[in-house]
Formats: sequence, structure tokens, C-alpha cells
Amino acid sequence: MMRIDLSKLACAAAALSLAALNAAAASQEYPKAELFGGYQYTRIGGVDGTNINGWNGAINGNVNRWFGVTADLSGAYKDFGPIGARAYTYTLGPTFSHRSGRVTAFAHVLAGGFYASAGFRSLSLGTSGLAMMTGGGVDARVTPHLAVRALQADWLLWRTMGFTERKNARISTGLVFLF
Repeated sequence: MMRIDLSKLACAAAALSLAALNAAAASQEYPKAELFGGYQYTRIGGVDGTNINGWNGAINGNVNRWFGVTADLSGAYKDFGPIGARAYTYTLGPTFSHRSGRVTAFAHVLAGGFYASAGFRSLSLGTSGLAMMTGGGVDARVTPHLAVRALQADWLLWRTMGFTERKNARISTGLVFLF
């Protein structure tokens, strides 16, 4: 008759369970954080509006494979003859991702604020208010720690002093560093 040592059996079961959990975690790999930086083109005011160019940066902390929280900052600039205009946004919100091989598609809803100003020589006028964005994009991973943001497109709303500007769109592209 063969004797079974219960402590060895328990250790073996625990080791197999840990190995199975580790294998499951490895198949669910995702970056814990993503740092984006790149170019943005923004259209303010719809068809009769104006084009502005600038930069866009964001950091995303992933809670799991499909959900994260994003902080997005951007700056855009335009000269109208001798008048220089600037617009900055700072927003935060949830991001939902679908990861498939080297490609990650994402959608986000971001809310926060903006600051816009225009200046002529030493005179400057500015305003600030609420900013909201909804949109998404596609990242293509190049290496385990680098991706290219092929496209990010956002609808942008600004509200200040009782006036709401809804006809704004922003397109961004750049590099994403994965951690």
C-alpha cells in the first residue's frame, strides 16, 4: 500500500495553482502605464472656423487590460498677423482599450479645463473654462516598449462665460512609450 504525504500533495497543488495563475497573467499582459507625446491639429469653430497646430501629451495608467485613467495636456498656437493666439487644455478621464496583438484601439471621455489667450505686443487677453473631449484612436506597437499612435481623433467642447463652443475637432499623432 502506498502512503500519500498530504503536505507534499498540498505543496504540489499550490505550485501547480501558482503556475496556472502565472500563465494566465502572462497571457493577459498589458502596459501598466503609457506616455504619449506628439503633434496635434485642431479645428475650432467647424466649417467657418480656424485651424491651429501644436502638441499633445498624455499619460495613461492602466488598471487592467481594458480600463485605464488618462490625463491629457495639449497646447495649440496660431498667429493672425501681429496677434498671437494660444489654447491649452488639461483633462482627465476613463479610457477603454481593446488590445489585439500589436494593435490597441482605445476610446476615452475626458473632462477638465482650458485656457485661451490672444496677445498683441505687450497687451494680452485670456479666458478659461470647462473643456470636455470624447474620442479615441489606434496605437501600433513597434517594440515591447514603443508604439506609434497612428491616429487619435477627438471632439472637443469648450465652455466659458456662458458661451459653449461645440464645433471643435482635434487630431493627434506621435509616439507612445509603454511601461
